[in-house]
Amino acid sequence: MTKPKSRPTAATHSASRKSNKSRSRKRPAPASSKPVARPGTKHERIIAMLQTPAGATIASLVTATKWQQHSVRGFFAGVVRKKKLGLNLVSEQTDKGRVYRIKDGKTSSAALDRAKQVA
Repeated sequence: MTKPKSRPTAATHSASRKSNKSRSRKRPAPASSKPVARPGTKHERIIAMLQTPAGATIASLVTATKWQQHSVRGFFAGVVRKKKLGLNLVSEQTDKGRVYRIKDGKTSSAALDRAKQVA
């Protein structure tokens, strides 16, 4: 016949639980509020192409990133213009098609309009 295994008493069980809780978990320091693109990413490639004086077409950005057209347009709306970077993205119709470029001004007119509405 085998002996039943003994269980730890409640006092030792709660003591071991207490020592686990007393250890604090170290959290990493919060990142800066502005996202920083890693070198060589698709985001960085698009921004570099848009900052050239000639600008870039949707077709050239699709070729460079292997994204679909709607993904490039969504990147313009969500990252370049509104949420993350707030850059002044302008477009014009040329003989090559619609060309997009980032103007030197940091914030877009739409971002300035939103700021005025909040204030």
